[in-house]
Amino acid sequence: MRPPRAERVNAPTETRNPRTREIDDIPTLEALRLLNAEDRIPAHAVAAVLPDLARLVDETARRIRAGGRLHYFGAGTSGRLAVMDAAELIPTFGMLPGIVVAHHAGGPRALVEPVEGVEDSPDAGASDAAGVDSRDVAIGVAASGRTPYVGGALRAAREAGAFTALVSANPAAELADEVDVHLGVDTGPEAIAGSTRLKAATAHKLVLNSLSTMVMVALGRTYSNLMVDVTATNGKLRGRLITILVEATGLDEETCAAALAASGGELKTALVGLLAACSPQQARAALADSGGRVRAALRLLG
Repeated sequence: MRPPRAERVNAPTETRNPRTREIDDIPTLEALRLLNAEDRIPAHAVAAVLPDLARLVDETARRIRAGGRLHYFGAGTSGRLAVMDAAELIPTFGMLPGIVVAHHAGGPRALVEPVEGVEDSPDAGASDAAGVDSRDVAIGVAASGRTPYVGGALRAAREAGAFTALVSANPAAELADEVDVHLGVDTGPEAIAGSTRLKAATAHKLVLNSLSTMVMVALGRTYSNLMVDVTATNGKLRGRLITILVEATGLDEETCAAALAASGGELKTALVGLLAACSPQQARAALADSGGRVRAALRLLG
């Protein structure tokens, strides 16, 4: 059987880092200090792409409001980070399943173990993007900016009329010209050459967390910096609902617990009712008329 084709990837993350060439021959504490110094780079690199990230946030929020969805496509570490980001939006912000969807090359099995060759198939990416339509946003996540699976998915999404973006750690990524927005976060060479689970992954997590968090804010899933659509699935989170009401209103726990009970456990309804001194029915109606945004509902109630 012919061995798999070997490809040499030309990306900053594949080059040798001159600062860590002796990492295998120095004391552990010194080596850890080198890694820690490298770990300070991603946040500054992400800061450089914030204008493009803002554009992506605004477009994503607009499309979700209009009935669209957000799709992530990735392989390996990048894909796993995308899966984690999408999954956490459901309990944290009460997002309905199926609105933010993460597609990982190789499927669920590849989340926990390597699946040979799956990221090399553009056809697999195109197949996974078959459900994308013109209302949606499709974001590919690939450290090198060239992963065939991601490329196939993005091309299929663009052909369907979706808004497309690429998150990479390569400002000169091959796929950059094929998307509407490229967030090429320049994290430079990894401490261990090619190990993109390090700085590139940190940068990708920062980008994805910032993107999804600000989309949730734009959709009214927060009031101030409080999570007012959190899904209370356990005792800790049920207690958090009361804490949020106390923090937002300045009222005592007993009053907040009573308002939450009178509102059928609906945190936003209780919050608007307490802040506007109105009934749960009035608060619920104002929230419906304002698209679920607490500040807008309060303005409606005068």
